[in-house]
Parts: sequence; C-alpha cells; structure tokens
Amino acid sequence: MKDTNCIFCKIANGEIPSKTLYEDDNFRVILDLGPATKGHALILPKEHYANLHELPEETAGEVMKLAKRMADRMKERLGCEGLNLVQNNGDLAGQTVFHFHMHMIPRYQADGQKIGWRPGELTEEELEEIKNTIVG
Repeated sequence: MKDTNCIFCKIANGEIPSKTLYEDDNFRVILDLGPATKGHALILPKEHYANLHELPEETAGEVMKLAKRMADRMKERLGCEGLNLVQNNGDLAGQTVFHFHMHMIPRYQADGQKIGWRPGELTEEELEEIKNTIVG
C-alpha cells in the first residue's frame, strides 16, 4: 500500500527524482539530501509502513540483507572505516518522516559526527525487573 501524501513513498516509487544507489521491486536506496557524512544513504521500502512496528518481519529481514550488501559496497568504494545503521521510531526517537527508513551513515576518521548516547547505570535488581517485564 502506498500513501499518496508521503514524500518517501513518492521518492521510493520514482515520482520524485533522487540520487538512487540501488533499486529493486521492493526497495530504493538513495543518498540523503542532508548527509551526516559522505555517502549517507537511506533504505526506503516502496510500500508504506509508518515505522518498524508496522513493518512485516519478512520485510525487516530484507532491509537488513540490503543494508549488509550496501555496507560492503560503501566500504569497498568509499573507503569508510565504519558504518552506523540508524532507524528512528516515533517523534520522541527523532523520526521526522513517518515512512519506515534506515539511515546508513559511513564513518571516517575525524568526520566530526557523534552518534551515541550517555550510558545509564542500573542495579542488578533493576536489570532483572526490566528483563522480567519484557519477557513475561
């Protein structure tokens, strides 16, 4: 299903031009117009899913396989020394376009980017409580 009001649906399906790195029947990989680093790309499904929670498991698996292939190519062709895969879900997590997409951010020495978080501290009891809440 496509969303006629979704900019990423339009890009993924070729209605809006993009710098396409890869395309098949289900996905388009494009260069990000506001890149964090050289080669920053987005994996876009051609079908509309607002976020990871709506994405079918099979499609999620295909996203990771595609990310692996693209990461190998980026390392080979761009000479990046690392790569961040970033996938945000919801306003609070920083999602700004509500069409599932995965950022592929090649990393280079002294690229000036900081992608991470400040580690928290939990007691063994708190960890156990959280584990039990999630697994039942």
